[in-house]
This record gives sequence, C-alpha cells and structure tokens, in this order.
Amino acid sequence: MSTTAELLKGAAELFPDEVVTQAHVRHLDLPFGAGRFALVTLDNGLDHTKPTTFGPQSLANLNAAVDQVEQEALAGSIVGAGITGKPFIFAVGADLKGVELLKKHDEALAIGKGGHDVFKRLSALTVPTFAYYNGAAMGGGVEVGLHCTYRTVSKAIPAFSLPEVFLGLVPGWGGCALLPNLIGADRAVSVIIENSLNQNRQLRGKQVFDLGIADALFEGADFLEQSLLWTANVLNGATEVVRADVDRGAAWDAAVARGRAIADSKVHGAAPAAYRALEIIEAAKDGDLQKGFDAEDAALADLIMGGELRSGIYAFNLVQKRAKRPAGAPDKNLARPVTKVGVVGAGLMASQLALLFLRRLEVPVVLTDIDQERVDKGVGYVHAEIRKLLDKGRINRDKANRLTALVTGVLDKAEGFADADFIIEAVFEEMSVKQKVFAEVEAVAPAHAILATNTSSLSVSEMASKLEHPERVVGFHFFNPVAILPLLEIVRGERTDDASLATAFGVARKLKKTAVLTKDAPAFVVNRILTRFMGEIQNVIDEGTPVATAEKAIEPLGLPMSPLVLLELVGPAIGLHVSETLNRAFPERFTVSPNLKRVVEAGKRGFYVYDSGAPELDPEVAALLVQGDSVLTEEQVRDRVLDAVAQEIGLMLEEGVVAEAQDIDLCLITGAGWPFHLGGVTPYLDREGVSERVNGKKFLAPGLASVPA
Repeated sequence: MSTTAELLKGAAELFPDEVVTQAHVRHLDLPFGAGRFALVTLDNGLDHTKPTTFGPQSLANLNAAVDQVEQEALAGSIVGAGITGKPFIFAVGADLKGVELLKKHDEALAIGKGGHDVFKRLSALTVPTFAYYNGAAMGGGVEVGLHCTYRTVSKAIPAFSLPEVFLGLVPGWGGCALLPNLIGADRAVSVIIENSLNQNRQLRGKQVFDLGIADALFEGADFLEQSLLWTANVLNGATEVVRADVDRGAAWDAAVARGRAIADSKVHGAAPAAYRALEIIEAAKDGDLQKGFDAEDAALADLIMGGELRSGIYAFNLVQKRAKRPAGAPDKNLARPVTKVGVVGAGLMASQLALLFLRRLEVPVVLTDIDQERVDKGVGYVHAEIRKLLDKGRINRDKANRLTALVTGVLDKAEGFADADFIIEAVFEEMSVKQKVFAEVEAVAPAHAILATNTSSLSVSEMASKLEHPERVVGFHFFNPVAILPLLEIVRGERTDDASLATAFGVARKLKKTAVLTKDAPAFVVNRILTRFMGEIQNVIDEGTPVATAEKAIEPLGLPMSPLVLLELVGPAIGLHVSETLNRAFPERFTVSPNLKRVVEAGKRGFYVYDSGAPELDPEVAALLVQGDSVLTEEQVRDRVLDAVAQEIGLMLEEGVVAEAQDIDLCLITGAGWPFHLGGVTPYLDREGVSERVNGKKFLAPGLASVPA
C-alpha cells in the first residue's frame, strides 16, 4: 500500500459517516483516430441535489483510479486521461461534516496532504490530463481540475468558486499556488479573496472561461461530447492551446496589496483566512508549486483547528440546511396556489417587490398607487429592469416579452385585485395608513387571497385587527436590496391561520428566499437587534464619546460596514422611525437619540461625506451634535454594545420571538450580513463570555459553544 493510501485509510477511520464518492474509470476511443482515452467520473450515487464531495475514502477511491490510469499510461495503452462529474455536478470540495470531527493538528495536516498527494498525481502522469467541468464545481472540485493539463467548462454551470476564505479556510489543495500561476495574481485574488468575501459570489461557465481558468467553453446539452472532440484535436495537434503570459513583476505585488485592502475592508483583520491565503499567493510568485502546496497544508491545518472554520461551518449549515426546513412552518400541503400577485404601492420598494414576484413566480403582477404618475413610474421601473436583464444576456427576448406583458398598473384596486391570490402592501410605515389600505383591499379581494405586509416594525396583529378576516394577514418583511439579501421574516399575527401561513412559506420558497417564522413582536428579529445595537452606539456618542472612537470600537467584529455607514444605507429617517417604535414598546431599553433626530430634521442622509473617497464626518452633522462629557474607550464601547445585544437576544428567546437561537443567527447572517467567520451572533457571544456575563448562561448554539474565539 502506498504512503498516500495509508494516510487516507487512517483519515477515513475518523469519518465513519462520509458520503463516499466513487471514481469510475471507463475507456473510449477518441474521434479522428486520436487514440484510446481513460475517463474518470466522480459520482456519489445520489441525485443531483446531493453534491459530490471529497472525504478521505473518496480521495482514496480517486487515488486508486489514478493508480490504474498511471499504469495504463506507462504501458502506452492510453494517450490521455480526463475527469468529469455526474450530471449537473462536477464536485464541490471537501466533506465539511468530516472536517468538524478533527481534534488534532496532525489529523488536519493529514487531510491537506492527502488531497495534495492525490491531486498532484494527475499532473505527474506521463500523458496529458483533462478536466471537464460539466456542473457545479467548488473548492476541491475546482482544484482537482487545476492539477490537470487542460480544462473545459460548460456554459450551463451555475456555480463555480473557491469559497474557502468565506468559510474560514484557504484553498488548500492547490488553489492558492496553482490559480495565480495559471491566470495571474490579480484574477486569482478576485476569485479567492474578493468573491469569497462578497457573500461567496459564484462564477458562471463563461466567466470561468473568460478568466482563463478553462481553455474551452461548450454548451451544456452536449458538453462532454464536444469536450472529447476538442480533446482529440488537442492530442492530434489540430488545436493549439495558447495561454496569456503571467506577469510576475509589479502587477503580482499590486494584486496582493489589492487583496489585503479587500480583506481589511471586509474583516478588518478579525479573521485570519484571507490573510493566510494572500501570503501563499504572494509566495507563489516564483512558481515553486511544491513550496506553495506545503504552505497550503500548514495553513489548512492551522485554520481547521481554529475557531473561524468551525464558526463558518455552523453558519454554512444554517443557510444550507436549517433555512430549507423553517422551524414552525405549517404543513406545506396546506398552501394555496398563487396565480396572480397584487402590489399596493409603486415606489422603489414596491417596484423591487413586483420585479421579484414577476421573475420568480412568472404570474401576472399588478401595481396600484394613488395617482397615475406613480403607477407609471413603478411599472416603468420593472420594464427597465427587464430590459437590463435582456441586455446582459440573463434572459432571452421571448422571456423578456413575456415578463413585460405580465406586469401592469392600475389605479382601481377592484380592477387590479379582484382575482389576485396574494396581495402585498409596501406603503408608508404608519399604522393608520396600512389599516386603511388593508380595509380597501379586503373589500375587493377574493376571500382566499393572502394579505401580506412588508412592515419592518409595526404590529401585524394590530394591522389586521379591524378586518373581517384577520386570519389571512401575514407579515412578509423583505430586506433591502430585495434582489440581494436572502432573508424574509414571515410574521404570524395573533389570528393568522395555518393555510395563510403555509401559502406565505410556499411563496417564499418560490421567491428563493430564506424564510424565518417570527412572532408578532415589535421590529421582529433583525431590526430589533440592529436597533438595540445602533442605539447603544448612538447613546455613547450622545454621552460624549467621539464618533470615530464609537465606530472603530466595532471593527474587531469584522462586520461588513461600520454602524453609521449601515445607518446611511438604511436611511436615518427609517432608523429613527424604528427606534421610536421600539421606544414605545420597550422604553427602558430603547432610546431615541436626540442627535439622530437633529440629523433627520436637517434632511441629512447620513453622518458622512465622501469627498476624498473615504468616509469623513460631515461638518454640518458635526455642528448638529450635542454631546455630554462621558468619553469611553473603544473596549468599553464594544463591551457595552455586545452586552446590550446579548441582553436583547436573551429576552427575545424568552418571549418566543423565534423558535431557537439558531434562527436569530440565521436572520442576522442572511438579513444583516453578519460575517460567516463569526458563525452567528449567539455562538460569538458565547465564546466571548458575553452571554454568561449578561444572562448568566450561554445560548449554547449546537456545536460551537466550546470552539475557541
């Protein structure tokens, strides 16, 4: 047994529940007389919803397949070898369930070395090797292909990435060393650092080709056939593969510097993975691949044993698993069909909602508002966005025409909503206005129609209280920008029935949103926590702490933006409105900042100006601030803010706002951009000791309570 096989056998004993990927070898005669060819297909034997992964036994199976191919190559019985995946899936990397089980540094090191030892054998074969990226490829799935001589990619691939930094790792099976040497450091930084830290942005097939990762691009329908024809031409010499030279001079250094700036802006030094990846990319400049592989092994082992990866895996499991089975959702069989959608309002938020419903449900969508000018503007926005999708090639002409025809606008609610199954309002955030709208809608809508509100903080029960049928009213709170943020808080009012709630969850699934059921409590989940968080920041500023100190105090959390930049994104007026709503509900904990009121009354859109590019305190805002003389340190500010958040979450769980702490974590990750590397707010508060300091106990999010910070 080889050293690699022995290494993998020992590692496999640690992963008894691995979903094992087989590596099937078959042979075929290439066209044009190019010769006999060995094709390895990765397949875990499950349907395409269960992606192929690499655990120790899976790597051992691939290693055995390479053993066979190697012998055939040495014997001269094959002219080349290729690797591809089962339908729709190439491979999506390491089996993260197994990674969670590793307890020792040398065990983690063995996983890194095992992957390297198997994959680099592909580049060491005496015949050319080809990777055929036929479907989704991530992490180790991308990296196994990087070890091959040539690569093709399908236009139909929806997801291609090196997401390791997003999870708290580095691409540790060749990605950091090989990719910059293939496509240049700047493009590699975009894939490894920038895309990962931008909520794990995925590449599509054409982008993979345009970046130079793949040498050829083919349609999905006959991808493998076209790839094999291309392979035959490459082996015959009829097709020459030409790649751009890699700049190993100042451009390489500039790319690494750009990567560090991206990491600093996203995680502020609070998470090590991005910086470790950049160190390996920087060292890969001399082209010494083995040195790069050794550095990847070391980084992988260190990070696997650290808290960031465990946190990232916890967060990953939330958005991949818990999000698909919302706690408390009724039986989906109770859901009613939705064949037409009504939207009350035609402003920006309402227009974004109309576009989302239109694209995902592909049913008629009708907008209403108080005058024709507003209606026309809302419909015009949707039409313009459809044209943009067409121009970008995201939809074809037929679909663009069909979607354009499906959206209309009317002034008369009776005309627009008489046959609508789901009607959502997105009007001014004032209870009396929303009650009036719902009364008008109920008078003309069918008896079965769901009445949904996009309120961010008002009581759904109170909104429905004057209706004849309050049981069909649900909260349907989206987050801005609607097309990007996945979270949808579905709020059950006091009298909402199961059928209405089930229909709401059914619509959420079709909208491809992460739906979390919440109790009808003030500001629900995200806005309540963020308002408490922001309220403490505003309080310490009001009391005398400089704005810069209050902002800088939060940097170690690695949040995607500082509190006052977030306030600017939300809008000071909306922030003030939500704080006033919560102040009425919980005056002992939620304050209304007089300085924020001054900023809103002055018509300012935020605390900052950007004359030099970077945010600077607006002199006009500075002149508005009235501060006390109590100045806190950054550490004191941070403790105070985290204590407030821990207290509020504890109270929310006692009130039953959501089923469990994991739902709060899921809401903040998908609705507020809480960093993956922190693994959710509750385990972070547990690890930092804040939960016990404030509440006398941990939140005990599963699997993370004992992970080091």
